[in-house]
Amino acid sequence: MPSRPSPVQRALAVLRALSDPEVRRMSDVARATGLDPATASRMLDLLVQEGFATRDQARRYGIGPEIFQLADVAQRRVDLRKLARPALERLVEAFEDTAVLTEASRGEAVCTDLEPGTYAIRANYVAVGTRRPLGVGAGSLAVLAWLPAAERARRLQQTTRKLGKHPRLDAACIAAEIEAARARGHVLFLDWVVDGMGGIAVPILDYEGRPIGALSVAAMSARIRSREAALARKLKDEARRITSAWTRTVIPPRADARTDGRRSRVRQGDGDR
Repeated sequence: MPSRPSPVQRALAVLRALSDPEVRRMSDVARATGLDPATASRMLDLLVQEGFATRDQARRYGIGPEIFQLADVAQRRVDLRKLARPALERLVEAFEDTAVLTEASRGEAVCTDLEPGTYAIRANYVAVGTRRPLGVGAGSLAVLAWLPAAERARRLQQTTRKLGKHPRLDAACIAAEIEAARARGHVLFLDWVVDGMGGIAVPILDYEGRPIGALSVAAMSARIRSREAALARKLKDEARRITSAWTRTVIPPRADARTDGRRSRVRQGDGDR
């Protein structure tokens, strides 16, 4: 039997829920976390008192100033958003559709940055802070698909318990999409969440080949299908650039020479082969 979450785990779950811009009221937090309303209310009160959450006169909640101070410290170390920002801008310049950076967070995928497209019809169903279960969405699926096999299976089990808002998807569908993505080297996630819309994505890998995020283009499904090869090539090129920049940031120049061998083995979009 799974152990009951500790108070710290419950508080962290509330903070993760508040990072979604659609989660503003106590009832939203309760639904997003699975906590009963009384517990969610108590956790919110504590977080507000400590400055980790805010509450306005309409009893709408948000992320508090203490979180931003902690985030500022973290961003001075390695900020994937900063490394990916030029890539997002180049993708929009090349294809005119919305470019998205996705990062994983405790079994979910979070949109941490995006550059809006300039094409007349845009993908407006994703925003910075949007959270989805791993496997729901192009970037989210790219992160899941390139995890090590054992972790991928475990995360997929977790995802299947969170698919209530996505009735078209189930474990078998996501598993099939993962297999197809690894075979082609990129994700196509079309019409699963929004009719006529979707995304194409590739993982951003670290020097050991583990996904640290994903880069994607969200657009009308027809626009993705008609330019799939060009989109995939550009996404992989930009993801490799981000991987190189990230590696230079986290590994000092005089790091053990063995890491050079690991770096050389990373190939963006490779599967289990």
